[in-house]
Amino acid sequence: MTVVLLIEDDQSIADMISIYLSEDQYTVYCANDGMQAKQLFQEHDPDVVILDLMLPDANGIDLCRYFRESSSVPILIVSAKNEVSERVHALQTGADDYLCKPFSMRELAARTSALLRRSAMPVHSQRNAPAVVIKSVPMKDIVVDLEKRCIFLHNHPVDTTFSEFEIMKNFWLNPGKVFSREELLNKIRGIDSFVTERSVDVHITNLRKKVEIDPKEPKHIKTVWGVGYKFEI
Repeated sequence: MTVVLLIEDDQSIADMISIYLSEDQYTVYCANDGMQAKQLFQEHDPDVVILDLMLPDANGIDLCRYFRESSSVPILIVSAKNEVSERVHALQTGADDYLCKPFSMRELAARTSALLRRSAMPVHSQRNAPAVVIKSVPMKDIVVDLEKRCIFLHNHPVDTTFSEFEIMKNFWLNPGKVFSREELLNKIRGIDSFVTERSVDVHITNLRKKVEIDPKEPKHIKTVWGVGYKFEI
């Protein structure tokens, strides 16, 4: 059973989301403040987190950062704040998607499913599919272990968000291939998700900070001007 941690202080919205996702065969645990959210996160190890930014006792961005420090769980932000700066800030902090209120339950469910579909977690749409195991292959100073969903830099693990790893995985499996921003966006979120291509640039910038010796002069993650990005050995 796929576990969703829903963090929402508006009880009517929380009830509506819980009922809708439960009907879609998710197990939903609800928290209405930051303290309860941290407790439920530790107790239930959720497969995906749906997080409202405005909470009575905590800043949602700080809570997102707290989750990201110890986990690569997909995080979907839901918020009435619809400014581009707010969305970019959330993505930079570690969120994987951002949905502005008001939203339809159908769209929320689609985005949740898209995040789970792109993760390594088994979801109801994948449970009967044959397992595919892909071994990692050493590539000089960077190694991507696809089974463990971990990037190693000089044999040291690098913490990444769900979306950062998905981008790196596609680079790793297709060295030298040029990906447009739209292609990367579709691969990490699914074509049913509404986010701007600017978010891909944010993830690339964060990846470079984590795996490049000099992020301003990247050796591996290259910009192809006017097209997108590629990964070089």
